[in-house]
Amino acid sequence: MHMKLAKSTGLIAAFLLSASVSATAAPLASHVGDSYQIILTKESEQKGSLGSSNSHDRDTIVERVVGLRADGIELEYDFPPSIKPEERVSNWQFPIRIFKPFAGETQLSDKSELETRIDNWLKTAKLTRAACGHWIFTWNAFRIECDPQSAIKMIEAFELPTANIRDGAPYQEAGAQGSGTLARKASGPDGTTFTITLPVDPDAVRRTRAESDVVVGEVMHKPVAIDAALSKRANETISGTVSITFETDSTGNVRRRTKITKLDIKNADGQSERETVTETLERRVIAHGK
Repeated sequence: MHMKLAKSTGLIAAFLLSASVSATAAPLASHVGDSYQIILTKESEQKGSLGSSNSHDRDTIVERVVGLRADGIELEYDFPPSIKPEERVSNWQFPIRIFKPFAGETQLSDKSELETRIDNWLKTAKLTRAACGHWIFTWNAFRIECDPQSAIKMIEAFELPTANIRDGAPYQEAGAQGSGTLARKASGPDGTTFTITLPVDPDAVRRTRAESDVVVGEVMHKPVAIDAALSKRANETISGTVSITFETDSTGNVRRRTKITKLDIKNADGQSERETVTETLERRVIAHGK
C-alpha cells in the first residue's frame, strides 16, 4: 500500500509504532454521530559518523461512531475530506468499519467490501496475489498488503489508551525494558499531564534494525536472511530511553500522547549513531452526536 503510515523510512519505524498499556481499555462515553480527527505526527533526527538526516511525517484519519450495541461500539474510519484523490485511490483500506466489543478482539464489519477493493487495487496496479506480502520501492519503500485484517492493525496505531491513566498506575511500553509507574506532572482545570521514562530494550531495537535490513535487501534485490541480519546487529551496543507524556482533558480522557525515543548506537567498527524520534498522537473532537 502507498499510505505514509505504513511505510518504513527509518531503522526503528516499527519499534516506534508499537505501544502497549498495562491496562484493559474501557469504552469512552459515546453517542452515534460523535466524530474525531486523529493526527499522528513523527519527527526523526539522526546524527552519526556517516552524516545526519531529518524526516517529518504526518497522517490524519477521521473516526465516527456509527452504532452502539449492548456489547460494544461500531466505528467507521476514513480519510479527512481534504485528502487528495490520488491518495484515496491508492489505498484500499479506507473507509473501514469495525466493531469494537467491550471485551474481546476488534472485528471487521465490511470484510467482503475490503476484499473487493483489494482485488480492484491489485488490478489497477497490474499486480497479482503473488505480490502480496512483498516489499517494493516507488517513491518510498512499502509493503503490499492484501489481508483485510491489516486494516485493523493500521487503526491500532491511532488508538489512545482509555483506562488507567492516573498517578501511580503501572505502565509498560513495547520496546522498553520492564515497567514503571505513571507520575502526575501538572494538573489544572483543562486536564492533567502524566509522564514516565523507561530504558529501551536493546534486543528489541536490534531486531527492528535487522528486520529493516531484510526489507532493504528485498527492495534492492539483494536478499538478506533474518538470522544473518540479527547476527550482524548483535555486535551493536545500544542504549537509550523512551519517555511518554499523556495529556488528559477535564473528564480524564487522554487527548494527546507524546513519545520521545532517544537511541545511542555504536557498532563493532566504532561508528556511532544517535537518533531522536518524537511521535505525537492527538485526538480532536469534530462533532458531538446525540
